[in-house]
Amino acid sequence: MSLIQIAEKASNIVILTGAGISRESGLHTFRDPDGIWATVNIEDVATPQAFRRDPERVHDFYNARRRQLLADSITPNPAHLALSKLQQSWPADVTLVTQNIDDLHERAGSTNVIHMHGELLKARCTSCEQTTSWTDDLSTYLPCRYCGLCGVMRPDVVWFGEMPMHMELIYTALRQSDLFLSIGTSGNVYPAAALVEIARQAGAHTVELNLEESLGASCFHEAIYGPATKVVTEYVNELLRRLSR
Repeated sequence: MSLIQIAEKASNIVILTGAGISRESGLHTFRDPDGIWATVNIEDVATPQAFRRDPERVHDFYNARRRQLLADSITPNPAHLALSKLQQSWPADVTLVTQNIDDLHERAGSTNVIHMHGELLKARCTSCEQTTSWTDDLSTYLPCRYCGLCGVMRPDVVWFGEMPMHMELIYTALRQSDLFLSIGTSGNVYPAAALVEIARQAGAHTVELNLEESLGASCFHEAIYGPATKVVTEYVNELLRRLSR
């Protein structure tokens, strides 16, 4: 399906974003040679077992990431802004699914953002399961704001061995999509890596916008490679230009 056909049809769009879109805002990726998992063991900080074994170490890891996210130097980049512009200008549904636990899409003005791996700026009580916005450090000494118990608060993020969030909502959007964009994701992590297949089965045109080929590059109808700030901005601008014709 060409851009002209997509624009003429005013197609529903589903966008999947990964760490690559936030890299140019100054946030570290996970799987690059110099990424987060090159400096710390997953088993020590990002599993339910790690939290039971050493919750303070897990809190220290996520506290550092939360402080980095809230630093004045971390702001949405042109790729985030382009996707917000697309959502605001497109006449049909634009569902934004992200693997990222940062809030840069929201800061850029995007709505209808589905965080399949949770959100760093939220905390969840492991006792009463209530979630709350959270911008301070977490520790085992803090009480839950709802049930009052101490030692039960954790980051509201998906750890290895846990199921991603909102998958039925994501699958529903994919089954109704005509265009699927995958941006800044390595194709290493399932089920996110399989979303392109679901979109293709629904008849959607699939496009990879990435710094380099992902592991699932052969599943896409079209691929454009380069920095997210360049390729995403150019693709969105061209899509909207076609729409205005």
